[in-house]
Amino acid sequence: MSYESEILRDWYLLFHYGSPEEILGGLGFDPAGLPARCLEFPVTTVEAAGLSDPVARALDLGCAVGRSSLELSRIAGEVIGIDYSAGFIEVAERVRKGEPVTCARYGEMHRPQTLAVRRPAGVFPERVRFETGDAMDLREGLGSFDLVHAANLLCRLSQPRRFLDRLPELVRPGGKLVMATPATWLREHTPVENQPDGTTLEFLRADLQKDFDLLSVTELPFLIREHQRKLQLSTSQTSLWRRRS
Repeated sequence: MSYESEILRDWYLLFHYGSPEEILGGLGFDPAGLPARCLEFPVTTVEAAGLSDPVARALDLGCAVGRSSLELSRIAGEVIGIDYSAGFIEVAERVRKGEPVTCARYGEMHRPQTLAVRRPAGVFPERVRFETGDAMDLREGLGSFDLVHAANLLCRLSQPRRFLDRLPELVRPGGKLVMATPATWLREHTPVENQPDGTTLEFLRADLQKDFDLLSVTELPFLIREHQRKLQLSTSQTSLWRRRS
């Protein structure tokens, strides 16, 4: 794993599993004014599905280091988490198994502090399976799901329509889709010709409306700590869709 990949893994482990004290420790300002629940994004996007009753199967696409997949195990009997990064999947599986995992929290970038990563209490790791995969070219045989969760994935794909076109097959009739995206469309990820012409929500409506009903749209904040003097504070437009029966 390259040095840069190790840093990214550390950022995401802290983002997914860090306590407020671990994430906000040592900052040069009072964090009291931060948006509510901006440290719980892998949880709030799962809650956005609005599921009150258990479901059979859930799919977490772009699962990164796995927190949302584990949260989905509270409401789904089977969860598959898929990410393109083999390094993310490897560490997500170690967390799932309860193996010792550490990450670096950076004060200044040249002065990392080692923290223990803790699996959330009350989840059902035996219900979760992680695998590497490409959201634009998912393997055959995945089957269909009661819930598909895709958080901060869409605007990182080179051909997002290939991903969107697979969704009617993945979401069961009556099932739900959570699509969260900060809509940070960059040429390094998505060629201009594959980016939306209008807003991201218009782009989603145009592609999904023949098979899905749009139920709600909200903005969910999230904060990623790079080091004590550099934080990424963003919001992700989170739309909830239901597959037509």
